[in-house]
Amino acid sequence: MIRYALSCDQDHGFEAWFGSSSDYDDQAARGLVECPFCGSTAVRKQIMAPAVSGTKKTAPSPDALKPEALKQMQSMMMQAAQQVRDHVEQNFDYVGDAFAREARDIHEGRSEKREIYGEATPAEVKKLKDDGVPCAPLPSLPPDPKKAN
Repeated sequence: MIRYALSCDQDHGFEAWFGSSSDYDDQAARGLVECPFCGSTAVRKQIMAPAVSGTKKTAPSPDALKPEALKQMQSMMMQAAQQVRDHVEQNFDYVGDAFAREARDIHEGRSEKREIYGEATPAEVKKLKDDGVPCAPLPSLPPDPKKAN
């Protein structure tokens, strides 16, 4: 496995793992490497120091983490996802299944500039991204156990 430091055309930095350098090249060429922050597929490798074997361990491997630590990290991620969703729902206009049309109208200046959210099919999202209309999915949340059958 190879870990690459990557960044997108919006200067968002992130890391990703690939089975080999050719796996990265193939996936990037097919537009499958996507920025987790903005969804851009204009991604490039960043300079990073090679991982060199040594006698000191600086961080535990994910396999070495205790179940309590994993649960705590998962809880923190779920809280962050919930905060993002709450912020969007409280501050953006919900446009339902008209999201793709409305996002395009705003991007092209035919509608007033404002933050929106709503529903879109994968095909609509791909077309928006291909046309340079900024959009990103809201983080999904697990079902509320209190509302489960």
